[in-house]
Amino acid sequence: MPITLDYSNVIDANIGAEHGLSISKIESLSDKGKEILDDLRQKAEQGELGFYKLPFQEETFSEILTYANAARKRFDYYVHIGIGGSALGPIALQTSLLNSYYNLSETPKMFFPDNVDPDWIYDLLKQIDISKTLFHVVSKSGATAETAATLLYFMKYLKESLGDNFYKNLIFTTDPVKGLLNDIAREYPIKCFRIPPNVGGRFSVLSPVGLISAAIAGIDIQALARGAAEMAQKCDNDDLLKNPAFLYAAIHFLYMKKNKNISVMMPYSNKLRDLADWFRQLWAESLGKRYDVNGKVVEVGQTPVKALGATDQHSQVQLYVEGPNDKVITFLEVENFEHNEQIHNHFSDIDEFNYFEGKTLGELLNAEKKATELALTNNQRPNLTVKFSEVSAENVGAFFFLLEAATAFAGGLLNINAFDQPGVEHGKIATYALMGRKGYERKRKEILKQLSEKQTFVV
Repeated sequence: MPITLDYSNVIDANIGAEHGLSISKIESLSDKGKEILDDLRQKAEQGELGFYKLPFQEETFSEILTYANAARKRFDYYVHIGIGGSALGPIALQTSLLNSYYNLSETPKMFFPDNVDPDWIYDLLKQIDISKTLFHVVSKSGATAETAATLLYFMKYLKESLGDNFYKNLIFTTDPVKGLLNDIAREYPIKCFRIPPNVGGRFSVLSPVGLISAAIAGIDIQALARGAAEMAQKCDNDDLLKNPAFLYAAIHFLYMKKNKNISVMMPYSNKLRDLADWFRQLWAESLGKRYDVNGKVVEVGQTPVKALGATDQHSQVQLYVEGPNDKVITFLEVENFEHNEQIHNHFSDIDEFNYFEGKTLGELLNAEKKATELALTNNQRPNLTVKFSEVSAENVGAFFFLLEAATAFAGGLLNINAFDQPGVEHGKIATYALMGRKGYERKRKEILKQLSEKQTFVV
């Protein structure tokens, strides 16, 4: 497998008994792990766990590729309207698998305005020609406030540019039947792609949510699926000590029991940096729960943190090595960079540069990763490495599936529902109320009363 999980530096033989784990401790979770694996298989077969089936949707891939080929010929710009799980995966696909400066030389130019900052959105308008822009609106319900507001913002300019033909520059990815986007699409002939009802937003990157933008930009979505499918087989292994999803989940579960409630993901690759952004939502929203499945108050979860090597060696690693030992660090390492030429000392009178002679930037980056790994391990700080043979569509697809399956295992070990997000809903409801959405009048009154009675302390 071109992507592997190295968990050597969490084992007690390498980092000591106080902060390390024994193999027997991990093995002690095997019976529970087998129950979880059987449950995941059953739910996948019964259609309750849709992300397990996404790598095998050949008809969907074909439909997306046909549409993407036509869209590339029609449009010079692509704007992705979505937030959270409707944007983080698509963004990670773009930044990991395209030229880092893609928009400077390629078309269609790809934009992902995943926030409602009005200045940011306005600045985007100056970079695109509305008449030549495809707007892809992604929301299962169509009611997500940020997505709906961004669509309405751009509608003014679409109508000014295209008049009654505005709909020709829109596509929707949404629920198969329900939701406000379907209401609009019943009035106007807007192309719709479907998010399977059993696939939550943070598990949707390998659905049309992520694959449409990827295909339009020229990413090989079938290779993504192949990598994910290969990893799906590996994560279905009954021998749980050879099952990377179980191992990743079990290690983090055991460290949560040791009050290590921060999970740092640190790619040593700029191309992989947004995989850590995607992971943050997946891990936080899935595992941060007040109640277990029996209704007991447990308040569990790890806080996921994003760092970037080697950049954050100069901002975060001092804390990780010598600060509170409350973290588990996952490195992402690339063995073979696509472009990795040798460097030479062009200043022969400066002997201090000679050690770079004949070396590469990739060698330096991976040496810095190894140095950070050693510093952490020598200070009994648990760390793992997900190693990529290269940054490729197959490997990125495999990574997505590995972490999604690991999240499902972790939910089972924690005895919580990893597939809901009730805390997020509280914020959504309050937003609707504050913005005056119909049906939320009572909640609005409650909030305004609470705000009026709040004691304020401002300097």
